[in-house]
Amino acid sequence: MEISSTVSPRSVAGDHLSKRGSDGCHREETELEMDDLESSDHGNSSNYQRVSTSALEILKETVWILRYNLYGFVSITALVICPVTAVQLSNLLVDQTIVKRLSWRLLLMAKMNGLPMSPFVKQSSYKFSEMAISSAVCFPLYITVSLLSKAAVVYSVDCTYSRKKFDAGKLYVIIGKIWRRVVMTYFWVCMLVVGCLTLFLVLLVAVCTTFSLLGFTPDVIVYPGLVWGLVFSVVFANCIIICNIAIVISVLEDVSGPQALLRSSVLIRGQTQVGLLIFLGSTIGMAFVEGLFEHRVKTLSYGDGSSRVWEGPLLVIMYSVVVLIDMMMSAVFYYRCKSYCLENGSEESPSVLESLAISSATTDSQ
Repeated sequence: MEISSTVSPRSVAGDHLSKRGSDGCHREETELEMDDLESSDHGNSSNYQRVSTSALEILKETVWILRYNLYGFVSITALVICPVTAVQLSNLLVDQTIVKRLSWRLLLMAKMNGLPMSPFVKQSSYKFSEMAISSAVCFPLYITVSLLSKAAVVYSVDCTYSRKKFDAGKLYVIIGKIWRRVVMTYFWVCMLVVGCLTLFLVLLVAVCTTFSLLGFTPDVIVYPGLVWGLVFSVVFANCIIICNIAIVISVLEDVSGPQALLRSSVLIRGQTQVGLLIFLGSTIGMAFVEGLFEHRVKTLSYGDGSSRVWEGPLLVIMYSVVVLIDMMMSAVFYYRCKSYCLENGSEESPSVLESLAISSATTDSQ
């Protein structure tokens, strides 16, 4: 099922700008539409340019949505996203002793399979162990507060496309009705991600063991491992894109679990490159802020550490904003894929969130 009358994202933005009476914005939108029409006539030679432009347009549209419903998104960021980000960046719930034990076992496994004990292998082992322990310990937080933030962000984006302002009361009613299918979808997403990581480790061990049995030295074995890592990173990126859109679908459509994942994989067909660009930009932004937090807050590398008082909260806010933009871009990307499918002959279906809100209001009035 679709929401918000299946209007084109650009047409919604155009209608809003027309209400403001801005002729310059009208001309700019017309020029953008003309550029789209011209780019569609260039064929496959300009395919990369069109993909990059689409990803850039999604970012611009996300910024416009953020400005339109600024109060709602700021509230979600401050009340829901920032607490999770603070726990995630600081690793308050992570026992470093367990992380070191798991990292040591991974290093032993790597050594048994022929990998050299280089600083890169040691650092990768430690980071993977820290990520695994953090995900396990923070799972109750992710499946409650973090998942609530995702649903709230998707709802706020839907409000913008419906030309409405953020309504906390209506959000509470809708979350109560869709929460079960969102949680079920999140469980399936977790299983898919864990399955992909497990497959990566199993095949990495198989590749390294094979080259070790063939008599290659550890310094040579590391290169096939890196190649497999690069291949897996592309596969894993596609998996994350499908999972992100599946969460959006579970909020906006009456599907959940494996049906939402299947629906997501079908919906982004033909738009995978755009999703990869969005994923790449979000990953770089999050990694950059995480690196700053690691260097300037967790590791005392300069001064007396007094700057941690203001640098820590500032970096938490920066990371929360990047997470918010990533969630919003996933929702906007869903709308773009929806519009693409409708232009290619897909059938339109009625709104889910709107019908839930209407039915709730009718029930309350009775």
